Amino acid sequence: MKMKDKMHTGELYFPGDEEIIEWQTKCLDRLYDFNMTRPTEFEKRQALMKEMFAEIGEGCYIEPPFHSNFGGAHCHWGKNIYANFNLTMVDDTHIYVGDYTMFGPNVTVATAGHPILPELRQKGYQYNAPVYIGKNCWIGAGVVILPGITIGDNVVIGAGSIVTKDLPSNVVAVGNPCKVLREVNEYDKEYYFKNRKIDYSTIIKEE
Repeated sequence: MKMKDKMHTGELYFPGDEEIIEWQTKCLDRLYDFNMTRPTEFEKRQALMKEMFAEIGEGCYIEPPFHSNFGGAHCHWGKNIYANFNLTMVDDTHIYVGDYTMFGPNVTVATAGHPILPELRQKGYQYNAPVYIGKNCWIGAGVVILPGITIGDNVVIGAGSIVTKDLPSNVVAVGNPCKVLREVNEYDKEYYFKNRKIDYSTIIKEE
């Protein structure tokens, strides 16, 4: 099996393989082009994202700079996803993100890990595990999501949290390590922030 194929098996492999480096460099060239676009070059950004990503739906928006080990080549995004400044996707293997999910600034989603044994790290060995993020999640500023994590739908993760274990759907989770604080509940239908009530008369209604 080629080293490039081992990237997606969870096995130890050497990321300095010549074939991997050549391909990665091409991906990073496109990422550089994306990050150098002006705010007025919206259509150019959209076109580059479609080239860069494994899959990307309509209505997605990324605030540059965007950082990604393979320039999004292993990122599978649904539709209407928003990413604030400095999103880092360590996409050495696949990262899946559901529709309508939002990333705050300085979020890191990592799929790559290195062995604890120092002799193997010295030789440069690595392993990867995919990450799955559900639909309509809000990932707060500075959150770190570790390799192999699955996050359900409608999850809110508090700023600065370190996600080390899977999270179920419909919860608010915070902390280091990140733990479920509570479920999304009836209170959230009435209040949006610190006892501030939702004025449904001002909410745009879907046609």
